[in-house]
Parts: sequence; structure tokens; C-alpha cells
Amino acid sequence: MTDMQFANVLSFFKVLSDESRLKIVGALASSERSVEELASLLELRGPTVSHHLSRLKEVGLVVMRTEGTTHLYQLNMKELHALSKQVLAMETIVNIADTVSTDTWERKILTDFFEGERLKEIPASRKKREVVLRWLSHQFEPGERYKEKEVNNIIARHHPDFATLRRELIGAQLLSRENSIYWRVEQAV
Repeated sequence: MTDMQFANVLSFFKVLSDESRLKIVGALASSERSVEELASLLELRGPTVSHHLSRLKEVGLVVMRTEGTTHLYQLNMKELHALSKQVLAMETIVNIADTVSTDTWERKILTDFFEGERLKEIPASRKKREVVLRWLSHQFEPGERYKEKEVNNIIARHHPDFATLRRELIGAQLLSRENSIYWRVEQAV
């Protein structure tokens, strides 16, 4: 998602995140209205309604026409459908998630559960345990083969319960074994 696309999605949600603007959109969905009508309906002051209408106009959700000296506003249904289709498309939502760094969360987990390189405790939560196990798997060199005793020694440097962690690494398919020989499994990106 480009910065411009993200900005458009963000402005759409910001505009509709206000209770008064949502009520204005609702009121305009049934018919066009003047600022005075909207102010009376929503029990707001005219300048406040004008401010909200200008924000809705910025993103194209509201259009205005003049009738004499009165400005009448109506909901731009075509733009509302286009924006909601674009903003709420699964691809857009997935791309928003891509802008969030999962590394930050993983670093926090590692900080919480490690004191230096020493694992304070094995996390009870499966997702947190997976983060710890991925970190632990990187203590083994890719392509290198290890005897079980070597695996135990490497794990024991980080936590005394090497047997549980060794089984967890195998179960998570981060280490593989055959005939008491272990190796790190390269994960597909």
C-alpha cells in the first residue's frame, strides 16, 4: 500500500469516526438538507454543522447545491460506495496490517522472557512460546548437524529444561532429527 493510499484510508476513517458526522451522513441518506435543518435535527449550532459538512466534503461524501441563498447538502452515494468498496476491500485491510511491524511485538516478548540470553521461563501462551522457540532455533547454525548432547548443551545455556525445549523445537518443526542427529529447519519466508 502506498503512502497516498494509506492516507486516503486514514482520512476516510477519521472523517467517519466523529459521532456528529455519522449522524449528518445518516440524516443526509434520506434527503438533502440545509445547515439549519441539520443543526435543528442534531441539536447542534450552525457553525458546528458547517465545520462537519466541510470535513465530509473534503473526502467527497457530501455535495452541495445552491437554491437561492440556501445551501443544500446531500450524501454523495456514488462516492460513498466507491470509498467503502476501496477502503473495506480485504486487500486494503491486509495491506494496512502489513504496515504494522510484528518485529516490535516479538522484541517485546523476547525482552519480557529473557534476561540477557537466559530464558527466565517458558511462556505458557502458544504464540509467545513460538517467538521464544524461533529465537532459540537461531542458536543453531543452518546446515550444521548436531548430536543430541550438543543440542542439550546449546539449549541449557539459555534454560535448564533443555529436554522440554528440545521437544518443543522438534514439535514446532524448527529443528529436525533423524538417528539422534539434529539440524535446524530453514523456514519458508
